[in-house]
Amino acid sequence: MDVGLTALGKTLILMGVVLIIIGGVIWLAGRFPHLGLGRLPGDILIKRDNFTFYFPLGTSILISVVITLIWFIVSWVTRR
Repeated sequence: MDVGLTALGKTLILMGVVLIIIGGVIWLAGRFPHLGLGRLPGDILIKRDNFTFYFPLGTSILISVVITLIWFIVSWVTRR
């Protein structure tokens, strides 16, 4: 039983570290708006009189592809 809890604890710590790194990257990307993240083609922006709706669809797809590639590379390296 202790082995399962130890593995679970290590997994949770690893997931926390990964989330901190991803959050830091997103935070830094927000501090440098000239890099273009958040204003990509495919991002939806609707402005009305008292209403603004913004959905970063293109940015979400780009971030998803980058995270998928990183995940693939990490899993490929750890399998060797």
